[in-house]
Amino acid sequence: MTIFVIGGQHGQLAESLRNLKDERLHFVGRPVFDFTKQETIASFFKKYKLSLIINTAAWTAVDAAEDHKEEVYLVNKDGPAYLAKLCAEYHVPLIHVSTDYVFSGDKHSPYIETDPVSPKTVYGVSKAAGEVAILKAQSHSIILRTAWVYSAHGKNFVRTMINAGAKNHSLRVVGDQKGNPTCSDDLAWAIMEIVNQIIGKKWNNHWSGIYHAVGTGDATWYDLAVYSLEQAEKYGQKMPTVIAIQTKEWPTPAKRPQDSRLNTDKLDKIFGIRLPDWHKSVEKVVQRIFAI
Repeated sequence: MTIFVIGGQHGQLAESLRNLKDERLHFVGRPVFDFTKQETIASFFKKYKLSLIINTAAWTAVDAAEDHKEEVYLVNKDGPAYLAKLCAEYHVPLIHVSTDYVFSGDKHSPYIETDPVSPKTVYGVSKAAGEVAILKAQSHSIILRTAWVYSAHGKNFVRTMINAGAKNHSLRVVGDQKGNPTCSDDLAWAIMEIVNQIIGKKWNNHWSGIYHAVGTGDATWYDLAVYSLEQAEKYGQKMPTVIAIQTKEWPTPAKRPQDSRLNTDKLDKIFGIRLPDWHKSVEKVVQRIFAI
């Protein structure tokens, strides 16, 4: 059984998958496997006998993407499309991770998988295009849209808030954007639950398609910051004053979705998977941060 995780050298999700210590998982990244160099992808398929591929690789620097459109498309659309094409040729199922940024955030209620995409950023447009290209190239594909990923490792909002809270008496945090905080450890668990249902079975066509995989419950960035800092206070860090501000008070090159909440009922219905409540996962992550 050979399951390769693409993007295995970097990223929160890849690290969370690595931490599972599942002997079936093998990790590969640049320069051996590089979405900007399709010859490396072709060589990879020729070299290894593959059972399944999990693609966690992506250009995720949302603001920087606005000025690097060509490279962003190579990594988020063209590369994954070529990967899916080869997966189809070699009969290898593919699990691909996407994002809530494929939506505009203007629905004002949780998005379901069949809602039309309407991204407002280069990053979101590239990821939406990648979804379409993958499903067109490889029918045995599962796309998991996730959001607001955090963990005890890597660069993420929860760690940033705790670090900032340790150095400042007050913090200003956006309080008018809504989403679903998602622990990368929970997402890794969900992916392996799907893998275990796929491996050793004949592919079931109703598995194919797009799913939403995010933590249970929603929040604003302000809510997530306050709860993370409250947990940090349990470990001796002084609680700063946290001030909720509006998006317009914190301008960024890329416009964030105002309300990108995702409905996860389909994932539960098809695979019997629902990620834990984000509050519980934040508690565990903060505990790990202070144990490091």
